[in-house]
Amino acid sequence: MNYPLMLAACSLPLAGAAFAEAPVTSLEPVVVTATRTPQADSLASVTVIDRAEIDRSQARSLPGLLQGLPGITVSRNGGAGQSASIFLRGTNSDHVLVLVDGIKIGSSTAGQTPFEDLPLEEIERIEIVRGPRSSLYGSEAIGGVIQIFTRRGGGALRPRLRVGAGSHGSAEVAAGMSGGGEQAWWSAGASLSHTDGINACDGRASPFAGCGVVQPDRDAYRNVGISLRGGYAFSDAAKLDVHLLRSENRTDFDGSEYAGNLSRAEQQVLGTTAVLQPLAPWTLTLTAGRSWDKYRSYFEDPDTGMEARFVDSFNTERDTLSLQNDLTIGVPHLLTLGLDYQEDRVGGTLEYTEDSRDNLGVFGQYQGYLGATDLELSLRQDDNQQFGGHTTGSAAIGYLIGQETRVSLSYGTAFKAPTFNDLYYPNYGSLDLDPEQSESLELGLTGILPLGQHASGDWDVHLYETRINDLIAYDAAASAVANVQKALIRGLEASSTIRYAAWVIQANATLLDPENRSKGPNEGNLLPRRPQQSVRLDVDRQLARWAAGATLYVAGRSFDDLANRDRLDGYALVDLRAEYELTDALKLQARVENLLDQDYETAYLYNRPGRSFYLTLSYQPGSGY
Repeated sequence: MNYPLMLAACSLPLAGAAFAEAPVTSLEPVVVTATRTPQADSLASVTVIDRAEIDRSQARSLPGLLQGLPGITVSRNGGAGQSASIFLRGTNSDHVLVLVDGIKIGSSTAGQTPFEDLPLEEIERIEIVRGPRSSLYGSEAIGGVIQIFTRRGGGALRPRLRVGAGSHGSAEVAAGMSGGGEQAWWSAGASLSHTDGINACDGRASPFAGCGVVQPDRDAYRNVGISLRGGYAFSDAAKLDVHLLRSENRTDFDGSEYAGNLSRAEQQVLGTTAVLQPLAPWTLTLTAGRSWDKYRSYFEDPDTGMEARFVDSFNTERDTLSLQNDLTIGVPHLLTLGLDYQEDRVGGTLEYTEDSRDNLGVFGQYQGYLGATDLELSLRQDDNQQFGGHTTGSAAIGYLIGQETRVSLSYGTAFKAPTFNDLYYPNYGSLDLDPEQSESLELGLTGILPLGQHASGDWDVHLYETRINDLIAYDAAASAVANVQKALIRGLEASSTIRYAAWVIQANATLLDPENRSKGPNEGNLLPRRPQQSVRLDVDRQLARWAAGATLYVAGRSFDDLANRDRLDGYALVDLRAEYELTDALKLQARVENLLDQDYETAYLYNRPGRSFYLTLSYQPGSGY
């Protein structure tokens, strides 16, 4: 473990998430999401995906990029652009907190983030932290946190252009420019993608079977993404960063004249971060932002293709403000004290009893590096206008065995506040709800593989247990939602990366036991849409101007309902990719998805694409090998 680098990272005047991508000389990535401060070696279970990895994978969407990573299950209601749910460590899909450049995003009514609509082309880096983080971030971080960083820029002027086409009438084009020099950084980009899609759902004439309708047509999708970011370092002690990410989306889906079969949605996040260092041991970070989530549904006449009738709209606006102080005490101690303020406002066609609420969070954290021992302690108090006060905390300790292996033990509590739909949706919500609560215990082992002079590798294993109480679900006896469910989730995650000459091999496996502990007929059943076993293997080879790779993803069987009657069979997917560098700036990429043409479902009666082919040409000076 590189203690000097860790201590240097803790004292960097870059504590704000907006500056997390600043280059650091290290074989290990610097992560900020796990502790809200830069860390070169976190006690948490963390996955980092940088822009080079995104390009190498040739993934076509954010859910596709995340599928099969340790602890992550992706469920999709059809093909490209259809609703996607991310389950982190077996917790519910609304138990993951999502940040964009430090700003919280997602719907305050539905309680989830539309991952399928976030434009992958505008993303520079992703940090995935598994395990509870409410003691630093407040509500929602029961399963973990996913933070997305937009393209930052900096250095010399660099244009970029990407065009592609493929199966299902798919086409995409993206362009951008970045630069800034030594003290400034800026980046601007835009992307457009379209697909004719597949038939999303093999519905039945029943509201309880898949989409509940029979509508055997292709469901198209269009996404327009825009990102802007810029910043300036006035000195080593004063930096400012401003960022914008926006997407506009049009999605056909299998619906009805009551729910619609066409949606238009917008997501936008605008934020700024200022970092000041008044004194050498004191870093002050101020972050402010606003996120929007707007959704409108229509009924499209199947004969004319015209939007015949407006159905519904849901609008969310969220303002956030954060003040964070990082104090270095001596060399091995870092103390963080901060305040978070959040105000949510909702609107649309439904009239809620209350259409706004605010939350004030106060948090503190201690990080100590004492010889071979690492220690992290954090505590937070949230005061919510609707549900009152809630306290969460966490503790983690790590010990270095020799020079290559570390063992860690952690405990944390987390919670999720009820959404506006949970509280106020007509004939559904209840004002008597309490926050969902969890306790998690985790044992971790990480190490370096002794592979000799010409190879390198690392490995990690994490064993965890999470108990969730007061889960919110519909109570038929009360004709409203209530805190009626419980869950016990046990899991094991193991992963390893080996680099030998021009080869890179990455493998991970997740074993999961997501048990429903609610009293009643479903007690002991599996929670829906969580396979108990999943394995992913990535193999890549670089040879001069050529590169080739393959991904194998295997998922075990799961169920789509609490009663465990609607079975989702296990499946195996094989994807192939290749690329050729025509010049130092021009690259041709080819990808085959679902090579074996597997027929599988991740949501009951919702189809997934069969064998598909895609070709991409990209231009970016300075990207050559």
